[in-house]
Formats: sequence, structure tokens, C-alpha cells
Amino acid sequence: MNPASLFPVVILAGGKATRLRPLTETIPKCLVEVAGVPFIDLQLRQLAAQGVCEVILLVGYLGSMVEEYVGTGERYGLSVKIVPDGPQLLGTAGSIRATIDLLPEAFFVLYGDSYLRCSYSEVRNAFVEGARPVLMTVYRNERQWDTSNVIFADGQVISYSKRQLSPEMRHIDYGLMVFNREVLNALPPGQAADLADILELQVAMGNVTGFEVSERFYEIGSLAGLRDLEGFLTSESSLPGRGSGG
Repeated sequence: MNPASLFPVVILAGGKATRLRPLTETIPKCLVEVAGVPFIDLQLRQLAAQGVCEVILLVGYLGSMVEEYVGTGERYGLSVKIVPDGPQLLGTAGSIRATIDLLPEAFFVLYGDSYLRCSYSEVRNAFVEGARPVLMTVYRNERQWDTSNVIFADGQVISYSKRQLSPEMRHIDYGLMVFNREVLNALPPGQAADLADILELQVAMGNVTGFEVSERFYEIGSLAGLRDLEGFLTSESSLPGRGSGG
């Protein structure tokens, strides 16, 4: 497939980022600077370098600042649609459901605090070949970087939960998924729902292909994660456009 045929990417960037206080008292998490660059710049530049053309950015807390900063995405070589959360908070799954009319049959979902170096083309191909309505990228974490929450075997996610953990869980949800739109379209419009609950249900139904990546994930969900990513970007000179990490 041509890189231009990559699915649109929905970025979940609506959280209040309380674990990053005081940095996020006056700015949203995606505008926090990492190695001197607002984090959203890193994400969008990397997506453009992968061949992504369209991004739907779901914003909430201080979302107007994100709209003003990102604009249409033209300077990244992307088409960016910014969708603010309404007065009723719908959660991660509910907010995607509210934008379902903007989405094609299949689309990526990316956590708004994740910096990932996997191949989106390979993930897309694995979703198509897996012939299941959901794909979850996973990493063999062994509780090293965060709490492992996935049992993965033979190309399928066997078990996933953020609440009911077990020693058999060696992998972790990496931060990038692919969904068939019908999975989220099945939710009642306007109903709050968490993406983790939807994923747990789909895994229990045997509907989730797993795609194992070998590059560790980075995230800015915490101050420790932010420092970790800064160290990686600085030491590897891997800001998109400046080295091998783009």
C-alpha cells in the first residue's frame, strides 16, 4: 500500500494532566515543552514523516490554546481537524464516538501523551491481515517502564485489563490502536465511555489483533516520563527532522 493510504489518526488530547502539575496549570499537556519543543510538534512531525495525511485532534482542558497553536496543521504537512469536548465530558471512547461522522471505516487512535517509533504502515498492514475489528500495539514490558497489562500470544491479545492484573501479563498496551468504526459506533450517542473498557470487552470477545513492537515507548504522562523522553531526544539527537528518530 502507498503511505498516502494510511488511516487517519485520532489523537486523544483532552485530559487535565494532573500528574504534570505545576507544568499544566496554565497550558494543556500537549503544549508542554520537551527538549525545547511543544510535545504536539513532536507528535505531528513524526506522523507526517510516517506518511499520515489526516489527524483528528480531540481536545478538552485548555483546548482553545491547542486550536490556536496547531491551526489547520498545514505547517506540518497535515490536515488537522480539532474537535473540542462539549460541556458534558464523554471520556476517551465517548469523545471518539461523538466524532464518528468524521471517521472512515478504519482509523488509528493514539494517546495524546505517547511518543512512539513504530511503523504505522506495518501496523496498518497487520490490522488488515488480522481481519479483526480492533488492533492493539503491544510491547514486552516486563513491568520495566510501567505496569504490564496484556497477555499476548500468536498475534492475538488474549487478556487486557488496567484493573485486574496478573503475573502472566508480560506486555503493555503500547499507545497506538486501530479501530473499525463500527466498534465505537455501537456506543449510544452522548454516553460517556472509557476506551479501556471498550478494549477490555473486545479482547474478551476475541476481537483484538496484537502487533508486537520492539522499540520501547516514551510518554509524558508524568514528570518522570517527561524527563525520560527529554533524555532520549537529547542524547540521540532524534527530534523529527534532525536524526534517525523522525
